Amino acid sequence: MERSTTDTWITPIRADSASKKPHCLVHIYPTGVNIGQRYMLSDRPVVIGRGDDADVKIADHSVSRRHARVEATSKGAMVEDLGSTNGTFVNDQPIETLTFLKDGDYLRVGNCIYRFLSGGNIEAEYHEEIYRLTIIDALTQIHNRRYLLEFLERELARSTRHHRPLALILFDIDHFKKINDQIGHLAGDYALREIAAMIKTSIRVEDLFARYGGEEFALVLVETAKPGALDVAERIRRRIEQQKFTFDGTAFQATVSLGVAFTDGTDKIASKDLIQQADEKLYEAKRTGRNRVCG
Repeated sequence: MERSTTDTWITPIRADSASKKPHCLVHIYPTGVNIGQRYMLSDRPVVIGRGDDADVKIADHSVSRRHARVEATSKGAMVEDLGSTNGTFVNDQPIETLTFLKDGDYLRVGNCIYRFLSGGNIEAEYHEEIYRLTIIDALTQIHNRRYLLEFLERELARSTRHHRPLALILFDIDHFKKINDQIGHLAGDYALREIAAMIKTSIRVEDLFARYGGEEFALVLVETAKPGALDVAERIRRRIEQQKFTFDGTAFQATVSLGVAFTDGTDKIASKDLIQQADEKLYEAKRTGRNRVCG
């Protein structure tokens, strides 16, 4: 998310009246003019959908005309799927019946994701969420390109100052367009989320894993020389190749191609040049057959 947030993004639907705690939904994905928009909830049911009569109208064909209903009650906010085609999900779990929402939950309606906020200090939570949108990719919940570039700049400066190695891995999903075309864009989003979740749990705390853009990811490995970086890249490639993906009853496989660039810290290098080196190696992996590591 590159644009700044202002109060003009806030569009309350109606004030809270039934519950003691205020509740709201914040649009966090996809990016665009609606990002950061806030919808206040009340005891009157709020219908989310594509139809003209929806309270929260989403112009996206992944969303049914009357997709889901959210209502704030004295016991808390509840969400119900209204027989939608693509289902309603809370924290990536499909809901079958009326489901209570907890503060911080992620509500997914078709291709759109909302963060549910609830509590006495909802204004502070809202502004904290807006800040998160500047550094976190909402779909995958890993850092975004903006934060990656800032992190890489800092770590390259440290690498040069102390003459320590640093590596950068760029990788993307092979034939990603085919997944979108044959199974659907929601399956493509699912693959991105699954791969991100798979990798982020296995990296060191000092390293950085980020979504670079589209189906492309980046991993910055501090204090890591070429052999170690190639080993990490190969482990990622193998793990994704062995993973069985299933979306809406359809099983599919995914592979990735990876490019590795590195510096030993003896010569100063700009972040854009290291990225270009990794990008060239990534495309070498693509040209030579995909599902491989080049470095």
